[in-house]
Amino acid sequence: MVHATAQQAAQLTLVPMPREMQVAQTLPLSNGVSVLCNGCDVDDRFAAEDLTASLRGMGIATATGSPVSITLLRSTSAEGRQALGSTAFSPEMQAEGYVIVPRGNGLAVIGATPSGVFYGAQTVKQLVENNTPGNGSAAVLHVASIRDWPAMKYRGLHDDLSRGPVPTLEFQKKQIRTFAAYKINVYSPYFENTMQYLSDPLASPPGGSITPAEARELVSYAQKYHITVVPEQEAFGHLHFMLNTELYAPLAETPHGHVLAPGAPGVIPFVHRMFTQLAQDYPGPFLHLGADETAELGKGATKSDVDARGLGTVYLDFLQRIVTDLKPLNRRFLFWGDIAMNEPKLLAAMPDSFKQSTVAVAWEYNPHPSFLRYVKPYTDARMECWVAPGVNNWNRIFPDNNLALPNIQGFTAQGQASGCTGQLNTVWDDDGEALFNANWYGVLFGAAAAWQPGESSIPQFQHSYGRVFHGDPTGKIDQAEQELMAAHLLLKDTYTKGGDANDFLFWVDPFTPEGQNINAKLRPLLKDLRLHAERALVLVREARNAGTLRENDALDVMELAARRIDLLGQKFQISDEISMLYAKAYALQSSKVRTDRSDLMRSTSDIAHPNGVQGKMEDLRNNYSMLRDLYEEAWLKSYRPYYLHNMSERYTLATDMWIKRGDEVRAARRAWNDTGILPPASQLGIPSVPAGIPPQTTTQPPVQ
Repeated sequence: MVHATAQQAAQLTLVPMPREMQVAQTLPLSNGVSVLCNGCDVDDRFAAEDLTASLRGMGIATATGSPVSITLLRSTSAEGRQALGSTAFSPEMQAEGYVIVPRGNGLAVIGATPSGVFYGAQTVKQLVENNTPGNGSAAVLHVASIRDWPAMKYRGLHDDLSRGPVPTLEFQKKQIRTFAAYKINVYSPYFENTMQYLSDPLASPPGGSITPAEARELVSYAQKYHITVVPEQEAFGHLHFMLNTELYAPLAETPHGHVLAPGAPGVIPFVHRMFTQLAQDYPGPFLHLGADETAELGKGATKSDVDARGLGTVYLDFLQRIVTDLKPLNRRFLFWGDIAMNEPKLLAAMPDSFKQSTVAVAWEYNPHPSFLRYVKPYTDARMECWVAPGVNNWNRIFPDNNLALPNIQGFTAQGQASGCTGQLNTVWDDDGEALFNANWYGVLFGAAAAWQPGESSIPQFQHSYGRVFHGDPTGKIDQAEQELMAAHLLLKDTYTKGGDANDFLFWVDPFTPEGQNINAKLRPLLKDLRLHAERALVLVREARNAGTLRENDALDVMELAARRIDLLGQKFQISDEISMLYAKAYALQSSKVRTDRSDLMRSTSDIAHPNGVQGKMEDLRNNYSMLRDLYEEAWLKSYRPYYLHNMSERYTLATDMWIKRGDEVRAARRAWNDTGILPPASQLGIPSVPAGIPPQTTTQPPVQ
């Protein structure tokens, strides 16, 4: 028996951190561990099997009779009461709380409910530590006394399945398992047109939608992990993919627009059909109506009604009509809170039947000193509310955790303080190219923030993430995350679109006037930007080389993001270098001096190599082509092929662009051999030498 030092106990950080924890000792697991579940029901047996599978995944033997044991118990059983001893199992712990206590040569996990036992078992997974990844015989079990229960009843993750990537069922199951391991208990897939409705077959794209059978299978799978699936089908705005067809066009506020017209004939039956099927495919207490960002409302078919009664009245009236129509489904209906929050008097006057049937989900994705204004309209109206922060992944090469972590921390704490019952952390794919495997940092911090009371510690989480999620004892994954955060932060003060390492900056052509204007702002930062990205790559690679890590698909996406940020910086640097090299060659075109002619050939070869191998344009060609391959590989690990070519084609077009530009420079050099004349840079699309950067020149003037 090995006792834990005070330093070891202080360094033991979990996600989420338990409310009360005292580490007593560590036990070596070189001879394995047994997971016992005496007299368990089917739910607790599943928790035991899940824990056993996780331990085996760490390479730890789990044979019965091992010297170290982990026993799962109910607080109501005689054995459970005996194991608890004097440890309090208070009323607030009943629903999902658990106790872990030393018992014999191991631990006892005690819960009052299947959820409590399951969550205790998830914590045990994190009490197992292995500083030699891949070698289970080197693992140890931290024996601890823990009392823990959640701060919020509903702890959710909302996942955009409609703006590009549509996950495979297997990846959704992987998400469910991972969410549950960090005590998330709500999964909300977001649909605009990617759920298949038998009554409306035109609504969903071939190969890019969820079938009813898949939905039912996912719900059944999630139940075992104590996760409720709450589907969101947009029922007011964000319906362009449907409304751009002629079949559904009569339902639109504006021609082929985004928003339903509340007064259009057939609009309530349309919503009714979708939600009737959703209720069948996703049995559970909630359905999500969406109803956010209805910017077109009052701009078309309902203009006269909005002019007469006001935007808020028309909006809430339509929402109430939907809820009233769907009342026979016997569900509670979530709706996004961004519109109604601006109408506190109308909210307060809504009938009790509406308030009791709905849950307002207040959302905001930036950090603020206070988030009270987002929830107060609903708490004042005595409505149940959830808060929805975000992982800030949308339109970005990698999530901007400089924004995500304080947003999640502050908004969730405000929700708790205001009496909101849930948190629904959000993932959005606005640009269609975001990959979910980039988001785990923000997802796990959201899980911690919703479970833990008050403000979750960001430094504590950042110290824990790499070890807990990836099994990295080196701390290098945590450092790599910090490098990518630093890359985002470096761009904050440049006033470029988005203000961080975003997709716009990645795709913009550095040769265009727009690209050159951006380059003027970024030029002083490019070296440091690339070094942050490259250090992240090195750190991830070093951590991987040190041993066998977990969640390698997420590390692949992290490396992909670092390479994209590196290329973002490189392309602007290369743009300047090409401009200077061509200016040098152009100045030498008439010279008869042999060394000048050699310099001209060398300069143009540096731009575009005669053999198409090692010129600067080939560098960009090679990198875009490589990233396309890496992106496609990462996509297909999680998503269906649907929509992939919309994204990978951008890499192909960028690759082709630099191939074409290289060919044009090579052709210009061949023409110079015949005519002694190079075309001006502008004719080849090459930018002028940036102001303040002198072109490279020879020491000897050209001979006329």
